[in-house]
Amino acid sequence: LRGVLLGLGLPVDEPRAHTQACPKCWAHLDTPLFCESCQALLEPNERPTPFQVLGVDTGYGLDVMALRKRLLALSRRMHPDFYGGAEASARALAERNTAELNSAFEILADDVRRADWLVTSLGGPRESEERSTPSEFLAEVLEWNEAIEAGRAAASDSPARAELRALARALESRRAEAMGSIGALLEPLPALRSPHLLTARRQLNDLPDELWTKVK
Repeated sequence: LRGVLLGLGLPVDEPRAHTQACPKCWAHLDTPLFCESCQALLEPNERPTPFQVLGVDTGYGLDVMALRKRLLALSRRMHPDFYGGAEASARALAERNTAELNSAFEILADDVRRADWLVTSLGGPRESEERSTPSEFLAEVLEWNEAIEAGRAAASDSPARAELRALARALESRRAEAMGSIGALLEPLPALRSPHLLTARRQLNDLPDELWTKVK
């Protein structure tokens, strides 16, 4: 029918890029790894994106609690333990799909990793390609490291330990502010190779995440 319509010069509605059908029963797929209609494990022809794996729309803003529920629901359906009596190929596919599912969740559940993935996938620079860190920020990092080392070595009731707690609050606030700014650049999604992607990458590179992890 599509060929007939094209031959007559009539418009044809193309399917949306994320629309998929099960190759076994032709039911709509919410994830390319498993068909909830016929309960079949599936092996995608191409590696799906983290968003496709979990069946959510591509975008920065996500409900992480809903994402976790989705992870648990899919895990129950394709976990290797449920295929203990199946053929070796089915068990191996269950292991691969479960690993793909967990990897996708780890990316999407982490706001920094999710933003990093979106920037790269939309044609923005990778972390290694954009190293324009301001000297002022590098000086701050050195000061923060010194404060962390001093606070960790000090007694729990010492001024240095109090400064460490204050630094933890300051870094958390700074991180939240930066992620809010990055989120504003990525929601709604910018166009491919948009200048916003370079700005988002620079802000991601300047996040004090490693230090924040040390003191939180």
